[in-house]
Amino acid sequence: MSKKELKQNIEKALTEIRPFLEADGGNISLVSVDNNIVKVQLEGACISCSVNQMTLKNGVEATIKKYAPEVEEVISVA
Repeated sequence: MSKKELKQNIEKALTEIRPFLEADGGNISLVSVDNNIVKVQLEGACISCSVNQMTLKNGVEATIKKYAPEVEEVISVA
């Protein structure tokens, strides 16, 4: 899969999970993809949410890996 296709698949995954984050007053954006490591930025209420790391791993990372299995890890950056 090309880097462009990988980014497109990651964006599809974020589009799938975004409504759940928005329902709680948050959002997410793709920052970068390097060496199969995805960097995202949590926004709004997600920044201060006490379970944001659980959401990141169990929700965001799992959804991204469904669309792009080659992704090794998803990390949040400020």
